[in-house]
Amino acid sequence: MNVLREKKWSPYVAGALAGFLLVLSVFITGKYFGASTTFVRAAGYIEQAIAPDKVAGMDYFIKEKVKVDWQFMFVIGVLLGSLASAWISKEKKAVAVPSMWEGRFGPSRMRRWVAAFLGGTVLMFGARLADG
Repeated sequence: MNVLREKKWSPYVAGALAGFLLVLSVFITGKYFGASTTFVRAAGYIEQAIAPDKVAGMDYFIKEKVKVDWQFMFVIGVLLGSLASAWISKEKKAVAVPSMWEGRFGPSRMRRWVAAFLGGTVLMFGARLADG
């Protein structure tokens, strides 16, 4: 239990645990875990609430129904797990601009948020392009 209270884990331990979780996921469900499809479905939920006619006619959502499935629950679990990890390790301070970023690029929150948004966009585009 003491290892759970540490603020930083060894990347080797964390990687091995993630690999074990992936093998377990494939063994139990026959599927790899991922998140990119869930973000598209979450956008579909939001769009469906605002303009249901538009979502119903989109080719992607005809093929992939807007639904809560194991991947959606996985993403919710990642969020809840990270919150539980912060709580267990007593790391309750939210940092808008990490010290490593500030040392290299300066203290601007806007620059940090724009870079994070653009990086996430490129990552999501690549994941969707690879059908991930």
